[in-house]
Amino acid sequence: MTLKDKKQTASHLTVTALMAAVMCILGPLSVPIGAIPISLTNLVVCLAAWMLGPRLGAASVAVYLMLGAVGLPVFSGYGGGLAKLLGPTGGYLIGFVAQAAIGGWVVERSHGRPVWSSLGMIAGVAVSYAFGTAWFIVQMGCTLPYALGVCVLPFIPFDLVKVVLSSAVGSPIRARLLQAGLIGR
Repeated sequence: MTLKDKKQTASHLTVTALMAAVMCILGPLSVPIGAIPISLTNLVVCLAAWMLGPRLGAASVAVYLMLGAVGLPVFSGYGGGLAKLLGPTGGYLIGFVAQAAIGGWVVERSHGRPVWSSLGMIAGVAVSYAFGTAWFIVQMGCTLPYALGVCVLPFIPFDLVKVVLSSAVGSPIRARLLQAGLIGR
């Protein structure tokens, strides 16, 4: 391993840890409106995808989930623990890994073009919804229309705003990270 490789590895670990820390700070902030709260977590997941790409973005989400699984109060409403992760809303949390991977993959493949990247973020959110809704149905024993009405439809406008915000903020930050050599192309 060369010195350059070690520097890149250290910088990758650093930016991954920083995004996980941002998720831990903003993730608990939520507005409870029913079974699923409105939180800032998926905004940070979109930012991680934008800024870090699929591999490091998904890794930062995985670190966040592991911290929450061991009991740190990093999930919505300052919740934490394995019970929260395996509970009715846990599928949405697990879906964040796929959301970051898909969104980051599209950002990389589209070279950060705003329209394509935003569509990739929306696709990632849709996959997260699918994971979460399927898990919610299994856990709660409810119907798909009920789960969509409670867990998806009320959140679509908020999540679209989060995608737009992440694109507005993530694109210039990604450019700076690339310029500084903190992330790969």
